[in-house]
Formats: sequence, structure tokens, C-alpha cells
Amino acid sequence: MKQTLLDKIWDAHTVRVEDGGRCVLYIDRQYIHEVTSPVAFGGIERRGLGVARPAQITATADHNIPTVNQHLPIEEPESRRQVEALAENCARHGIEHFGVGHPKQGIVHIIGPELGFTQPGMTIVCGDSHTSTHGALGAVAFGVGTSEVEMVFASQCILQTKPRSMRITVDGELRPGVEAKDVILYIISQITASGGTGYFIEFAGSTIRSLSMEGRMTVCNMSIECGARGGMIAPDEKTFEYLRGRERVPQGTEFDEAVARWRELYSDADAVFDKEYRFDAADIAPMITYGTNPGMGMAVDASIPADADPKALEYMGFKAGEKLLGKPVDYVFVGSCTNGRIEDLRRFAKLVEGRRKADNITAWIVPGSKGVEAAAKAEGLDQILAAAGFELRQPGCSACLAMNADKIPAGKYSVSTSNRNFEGRQGPGARTMLSGVAVAAAAAVTGRIADPREVFDM
Repeated sequence: MKQTLLDKIWDAHTVRVEDGGRCVLYIDRQYIHEVTSPVAFGGIERRGLGVARPAQITATADHNIPTVNQHLPIEEPESRRQVEALAENCARHGIEHFGVGHPKQGIVHIIGPELGFTQPGMTIVCGDSHTSTHGALGAVAFGVGTSEVEMVFASQCILQTKPRSMRITVDGELRPGVEAKDVILYIISQITASGGTGYFIEFAGSTIRSLSMEGRMTVCNMSIECGARGGMIAPDEKTFEYLRGRERVPQGTEFDEAVARWRELYSDADAVFDKEYRFDAADIAPMITYGTNPGMGMAVDASIPADADPKALEYMGFKAGEKLLGKPVDYVFVGSCTNGRIEDLRRFAKLVEGRRKADNITAWIVPGSKGVEAAAKAEGLDQILAAAGFELRQPGCSACLAMNADKIPAGKYSVSTSNRNFEGRQGPGARTMLSGVAVAAAAAVTGRIADPREVFDM
């Protein structure tokens, strides 16, 4: 039978199929952080078990850490306790750990590809929903719960039902001002926040292939925001060149041998997907959300739909039929595992260069890893940002979620390049509008919702 990319990787990692159809799936790499791992460590220790394959686990601190003064103890007691517990648990079980201040520390879904831990054909899990990010390199990657983190600790396997397959094809050339974040926000607005439930999505088409690796990670990162189990993109020459020379990938002739294997990772021409969607890149504009889930999105210059959820609009303080253009903004956040890579910081810095941050804006520009931070400084991006009135902060999840000091106050409006705009996601009562980097930059320099194509003459 002709196979999809999901079939090829999933079937190759299936140890056995249990009665009822669930698979015992072998996991190549598990990523862990300070929030979801403590209970799992406690579980295996209560059962008298060890970690089966510690070399296949990578740990980092990201959710709870501050993005300023990281040389000082974490002020919030629970956050400090979780970060310390991760370090202690990793030391006890022999797991490589990139803690606060480590030169390889960063958001788990940024350092995985950045350091070369994530590779095509792998199965990857993490106790974090945005594990789907790693699918951009041609891996089957998905988030799991605490009990499943414990299961992988104990056995390097997980019990999992194979998802159905969906292919989303986007063809054509993106219009000026449109970026990867706009592509995925547009897709979710079209199929809704539950349209992918029960499926694993393969993104395909000329538009997807034209994206950089970092753009592909942004797309796969948000695949779960339409309810999907994960997202993936078949590896190609861009993938191989991105991985070449990275610290944890094979080197020399071993890399060439790996590439030869990775070239076989694609959906067969006649493979049948359970569901398919097709979109035209020409229909995609710079996007922004107006409601309380990522499916409530529209072109930045459009009007809020007449049938928009009244409860969501009440929370956001908006009305059906009105435009968001010109509405004042209080906070701008550029960062997270969605848009905290060096390409994102380069784009933001280039757009704001020679301009000034609006006086009414509090801006948090947060690199996704120490590697991204170092690259930004080496390229002088921190100086460009400083000249425009912005500060490059230190790596962490930051204002993506209200687990650290970077919280949006109740009632305030935030334009955020992160991945979720749920009620209270960025802080109790915070009002979040998701966007790409260009829309965020336009808000940062004008102090309001603005069309980046007009602000930056795109």
C-alpha cells in the first residue's frame, strides 16, 4: 500500500499493536521541562524504577524562568521550586540538563532543532502541547500528559492510538508583508480551532516548501491550535542544510548516510489521506485574532465577522462588524516557541530600525534560547532594538503564558506573536491578539493595531 509520511514513521516505530488497536510506540527522544516533569519523576521513583534511556532525554528550564536578571534567584517560590526540582531530578537520573544560565538553555522547542537533537524520521514527545514544532523537520512529534512522560521514563515507549491523517496543501507565492505565522493563522481561521481534532496534519504545497525552516517550525508549532495531534512537513534540501554541522547530528560521512535515509521520508504519490484541504497563498493577508481562541482570526484590515462569538467579543471588548485598525494597544510581545527564533528577531529589528517605540507600548522582545540571544548580539540586533527604544531580554517562554513575571495586566491589550489567546492565557483578564512579527512591529511603533504593509511600505 502507498504510505503517508505519518504511516512510514509511525509504523517503523510500532513495537506491537495491543487489543483495541492502541500501539506501543517507541520514542526516539523525549524533551522535558520544569512544569510537567516533577510528578513523572516522582511516579517512577515511588515504583522503584529508573529512567530507561537517559541519553534519549533532553531537559531545559523555560516556562517559569524570568527574562531579566537571570543571575539572581527566582523570586516566585513555586517557580523557583520547580526549576530547582528539574535540576535535582536530572542529576539523580543522569539526564542532560540545560538550566538557567547554561549556554544551551532555551525554550525546549527551540533548542531541540537548534542543537540538532531533532532529526527527520524521529518520534518525539514532550509534556508540552507545542511539541508539534519538531514536525517541521519531518518527525512525528506530539505533546503528552504527565502519566505518559512517566511511561517514557520507564520504558522509552508510549501507548498511543494512531491518529488519522490530514493533508493541508498551500500553493502560490505569498504577498508582501505575509509571513509563516499569517499562513497558519489563516488556515486555522478557515478550518476552525477544532477542525483538526483526531488528525495528524502534513503541510504540503509550493508555499510551504518556500518557507524557511524557522517558518516551517512556526506553522507546525500551531498545528495543535486547530485541534490536531501534531503537524509535520516532509524533509527536503532546506531541512538537510539546516541540520548540517549542528552539534547533535551525525557528522561527515555519517551525515551523508543519514541524509540518504531522510530522503525516503515523504508521502507516496498515491497515498490516501483521511482528509484534505487546499488553500491559495494569494488569499492570505497579514492576520490578527479578535477573539479567545486562535481560530478567531482575520486579515488585519478586515472587520470582525457578524457571527463572531458574543462571549469572546465581550471578553475582548470588541463588537461584531467593527475593524481593529486604529485600536490602541498596551503591550507587544515578540517571542515564544512560535516566533522566538533568530529569523523573527531579525525581521522585527529590520522593521523597527530607524523608528521609535510608541510611548504607550510596553514591549517584551524575548529570544527563544541562549543561542538566539548570542546570535542577535553578534549581529548587532540588540543595538538596533535599543536605538529604537526596545530591550532585548533573556531567553524564556515569557509572556506566552502566565507562569512567570511577564504577565499582561487585567483589561490590557497585547499583540502577541505567541500561540494562544485563551482567556487569561497571558495573565488574569489579559486581552490577547495573536499576530505575526510584522503586525507586532507595526503595533509597537504606532501604539495601535496597524497594517504593516502601510506602516512599513511593503
